[in-house]
Amino acid sequence: MNAAREGRITDEMRELAKLERLEPEKIRFLIAEGRVALLRNVRRSGRVRLVAVGEAMFSKVNANIGTSGTVVDVEAEREKARIAVKYGADTIMDLSMGGNLDEIRSMIMKEAEPLPLGTVPTYQAWVEGLRRYNGLNMPSDWFIKIVERQLRQGVDYMTIHAALTKKLVEKTTRSNRVIPITSRGGALLAAWMLETGEENPYQRHWSYLLELFAEYDAVISIGDSLRPGSIFDQHDELQVAELVEAARLVRSAREASVQVIVEGPGHMTLDQIAANVKLEKQLTGGAPYYVLGPLPTDAAMGYDHIASAIGGALALWAGADYLCYVTPAEHLSLPTPEQVKEGIIAAKIAAHVADLAKYGARAAQRAQWLAGLGPSSTGKQ
Repeated sequence: MNAAREGRITDEMRELAKLERLEPEKIRFLIAEGRVALLRNVRRSGRVRLVAVGEAMFSKVNANIGTSGTVVDVEAEREKARIAVKYGADTIMDLSMGGNLDEIRSMIMKEAEPLPLGTVPTYQAWVEGLRRYNGLNMPSDWFIKIVERQLRQGVDYMTIHAALTKKLVEKTTRSNRVIPITSRGGALLAAWMLETGEENPYQRHWSYLLELFAEYDAVISIGDSLRPGSIFDQHDELQVAELVEAARLVRSAREASVQVIVEGPGHMTLDQIAANVKLEKQLTGGAPYYVLGPLPTDAAMGYDHIASAIGGALALWAGADYLCYVTPAEHLSLPTPEQVKEGIIAAKIAAHVADLAKYGARAAQRAQWLAGLGPSSTGKQ
């Protein structure tokens, strides 16, 4: 971001311009404005593919994998990482909560190269903190130490649930929401805040977090702890209040020349999706928007990859930038390798559909993989 603001076009910007079929100056301008983010930790320069998310970029797709506290099958996660690369995911997130988390993350990072890797550091802080401090009494800087450990390991972007303030947590406990807090990371932080009476550690140490992410040139993805987990909770006071706080954090990150993206809603009916995207863009000054789904119905368990493709295509067409896949196992279990494949393909189709509407021929020329097309012997498509 500093280079872009100084008017310098770096080698990475030139390469991105080729990948995105745009002029290098446009890439530079959008990075300088904070409307595009490059998902890459400087420790992994040359080892990961250049992936940019944001305005005018092709829509990108992320695949979530990782162990749970009760199912730790490292070989299955290894296979899922390979599938993510094979079937065209642009990035991968390790959401592991069981087993040796540092070793599992290192394995996934290796197997998924050249894809950028994301994490939710709250998970590791929670799992290891409970053992280390014999309960919820871990100090607030413990959460930051885990972030720093993962940045040193080379993690390219992280979900940081910094917009969930203590005041919002207290309001959540008195709400009539169907699902008070959908986000796992947000719920863990909320439990810690209620137990200790302290402010969100990511809020308290925000300035130091910005220093860390600037040092590694990694990207902060501001988590949406209060996203609606049911369509009946969509666009309520809590969701919008958290988005307003996220926008404030975006502005402070830009002042520190730290790249940042914002995470968006879960369950939301079709008529509300475009309005949500426009609200995020307006409040944040065009920050890249990373959406889970959105799921336009609560009633598609077992087929949520289909519901997500419907909602995701509409969100991307409305201006969202980055789609987190949803597998058929969403709401049911950890996905199998085959379900990871199905989730990636459904999300890639949604991204392609949206890009055709947004970019026309520029997107059509890029999507031969979708129909299995290739150059014929005559050179025609």
